[in-house]
Amino acid sequence: MKTLQTGNHYPLGATWDGEGVNFALFSEHAERVELCLFSADGGNEIRRLDLPGLTHHVWHGYLPKAGPGTVYGYRVHGPWDVDQGHRFNHHKLLLDPYARQLTDGFRWSDSHYAFDARLGEQEMVLDTRDNRDHMPKCVVVEDLSGTPRRAPVPAERSIVYEAHVKGFTINHPAVPSALRGSFAGMAAREVIGYLKSLGVTTVELMPVQSFISEAFLRNKNLENYWGYNPLGFFSPQQSYLSGNSIAEFRQMVDAFHDAGLEVILDVVFNHTAEGGHLGPTFSFRGIDNLSYYRLQQEDRRCYINDTGCGNTLNLIHPRVLQMVLDCLRYWSSAMQVDGFRFDLAPVLGRETYGFDRGSGFFDALHQDPSMAGIKLIAEPWDIGPGGYQLGGFPVRWSEWNDRYRDTVRRFWRGDSGMLPDFAKRLHGSSDIFEHDGRRPWASINLVTSHDGFTLNDLVSYRHRHNEINCEENEDGHRENYSENFGVEGPTSDVTINRLRHRQQRNLLTTLLLSQGTPMLLAGDEFCRTQHGNNNAYCQDNRISWLNWEKISDEGRYQQAFVSYLVALRKRFSHLFPPHYVHKAERPDDPAILWYNSSGEIMEKEDWEEPPANTLGCLMIGIEPRTERSSRMLIVFHGGREELYFELPRFKGVSRWQVLLDTASEGGTPQPENDSVTTRISLSACSTVVLLAEQS
Repeated sequence: MKTLQTGNHYPLGATWDGEGVNFALFSEHAERVELCLFSADGGNEIRRLDLPGLTHHVWHGYLPKAGPGTVYGYRVHGPWDVDQGHRFNHHKLLLDPYARQLTDGFRWSDSHYAFDARLGEQEMVLDTRDNRDHMPKCVVVEDLSGTPRRAPVPAERSIVYEAHVKGFTINHPAVPSALRGSFAGMAAREVIGYLKSLGVTTVELMPVQSFISEAFLRNKNLENYWGYNPLGFFSPQQSYLSGNSIAEFRQMVDAFHDAGLEVILDVVFNHTAEGGHLGPTFSFRGIDNLSYYRLQQEDRRCYINDTGCGNTLNLIHPRVLQMVLDCLRYWSSAMQVDGFRFDLAPVLGRETYGFDRGSGFFDALHQDPSMAGIKLIAEPWDIGPGGYQLGGFPVRWSEWNDRYRDTVRRFWRGDSGMLPDFAKRLHGSSDIFEHDGRRPWASINLVTSHDGFTLNDLVSYRHRHNEINCEENEDGHRENYSENFGVEGPTSDVTINRLRHRQQRNLLTTLLLSQGTPMLLAGDEFCRTQHGNNNAYCQDNRISWLNWEKISDEGRYQQAFVSYLVALRKRFSHLFPPHYVHKAERPDDPAILWYNSSGEIMEKEDWEEPPANTLGCLMIGIEPRTERSSRMLIVFHGGREELYFELPRFKGVSRWQVLLDTASEGGTPQPENDSVTTRISLSACSTVVLLAEQS
C-alpha cells in the first residue's frame, strides 16, 4: 500500500475515483489527523497514516489503489482544554461524519469516554484507554447513482403513513425470515401491496440513519427502538441491512417508486449520540467539539441543550451547515428519497439570537436547486427558548400540527367548548397556516404518531402505563386527552368495546376527511395496542412490533374502513383544495360552510352555547370523475345522546346519499342506494358523511 498523497480538500468524506480513495475531514482546531486503516472485518488495525494536506481547515490525503470495502477511522490530535471547549483525545478512534457505511461491532465501554470518569467529573482528566475494539468502523463505498425515478405526489393529495422499518416487518408472515426487520423486508411485494391496498401515497420511515442505544438504556437491558440517537448521518442503520450493502436501501426506495409510493425519512439533525458534557466520544466531539456543538458561553464545558438530549448541533457554523446540506443532498440524490421530516426542527433555524425563519439553514436549503422538489416537514417544537414554532416555518414547509391532534382528541372525548377550534382544525388550520400564502397541505394532521398512545389505546386508557420503561411511570406525555369509557385497558364489556371501536372510526374519519395532509400511524388501521405505553421508544419487542398474525375481526373491519376512507378522500377534491376556501361569492364556487342541527348556518351562539358538540361541515367542490360541482356534508356529533339533524335545503337537491356512518355495525359504509331526504338520526358519538343528489 502506497504512502498517502496530498489529495484534495473536497468532497468531504471518503471518495473513490476508480483508482484510489480521497479522504477529507474538517477540523478547524486539530493539530494533526491520523487515518487508521483496518482489515476488511474491522477487527485488526493495519496501518496509521497522517493526512498530509490541510486546506481551509480540511485535512486531506489520497490513497492510491484503495477502493470500495476499505475500512477506516480517524484519530485526531489537538488540545485537551475542556474549559475552552476543546476535547481532542487521539486515544479514541473516531468515525468520519461523512461515512456512507459503518461496520457492526459497537459495544458500550468506559473507553468511549474521552475523560477518565473514574477520577470524577470535576477533574476532567484525559483518558488514555483505546476504544477501537468497541467501535464500529467506516467503510468506503462505491457511489450510488442513476436516473431519478421519483413518483411525485402533489402535496395536497399526499396521505402519509408513519412506519418503523423493523417493527413493520419483523413479524410479517409474508416476508422471508432472513429479510424481516430490514430494508429488503420493507421492499417485499406483500408489504408494498398492503400499502397500496390501504391507498396511502407516502411512507414516512422513522430514523434510518445510524444510531445506537444510550448507555442508561443498556444498563436497564433496554434498547433505543425509535432511533432518535444518531451516530452517523450519511450511513443507513446497519442492523436494517439484510446483507452488507447500502444499495439495499436504494433498492427499497426504487421498489416503492415503481409502485407509485413516496418515501420520506425522519431525520435527526438536532443532536447526536454523544450526549451532554459527561457523554462519550464517537466522532464530532473528538474531531472538533468547539465547531460541531453549541456550547454555553459562560461555561464551555457544558452544552446548550435545546433538544433535551444533552447537546445541540451548531448549524450556525458554516461547515456544520454544509454537512447537513450535503447529507440531505446525498439521501435525496444517491438514495432517491422524496422528502424529510425534521425532528425538533426549530433547532435548524436557530441563530445566536433565537429561531429565525430566515436563518442560514432555511436560506441555503431553499436556494439549492437539487432540493427544489423535495418535501419538507417540520416537527415545529423543541425545548429551547421560544421553541414552540407551529406556523412559524417558511412557505415551502409542512408542519406536524399538535393543535389538530389535541383538539380532535378533546372533541371526541367530550370536552366542552371545543367546537370553534374543532372547525378550524377541519379547515386545515387556516388560522395558523394561511398567512404568507401557505396552503392547506402545510398542516400535517395527526391524531396519533409514534410518540404517544396508539389509536386503540387512546380510547382504552385514561392514564399512561409505562412501568416497563423503568422510569417509575414518570416518562411520556402526562396529558393525552384520552378516555377509557369505563374500564382501564382491555375489557369483555360489549357496550364499552362497541363504543371504543366507534370512537376509533370517528377519529379516523375526522383525520382522513379534514383539509390538510393526513398522517396515519402504522397499525392504527387494525387496532394495534401498546398496552397503554405512550413512550415505547425503548421497547424493541412485541410491545412496539406490529403483530400481523393476531389481527382481530374488529381490526380487519377497521382496515377495510380505512381503505374506504382513503378512497373517499381521493374521490372528492372538496377534501384537498389547493388553496384555502371560505364562503363562496357564487353558488357553485368552492366553499366551506358550517351548519347547526336545525339545518341552518351556524351563528355565534351556536358555537358557544352548551353543549355545542354537533357540527355540520358542508364543502362545495368539483367531483373529479364527473367534473360537476357537488356538495358534501359531514356531520360530527360528539354528544352522548341520540340527535336528529335537519339537512340543509338547496335548490335542485331533493335527496342526500349516505356515504358513511360510523355508527354502522363494524363501520361498514352504507349501501350506495341508501339515501335520505330532510333529516338524519345521529347515534351518540358518530359521524355521517352525505353527498347531495341533484334532482
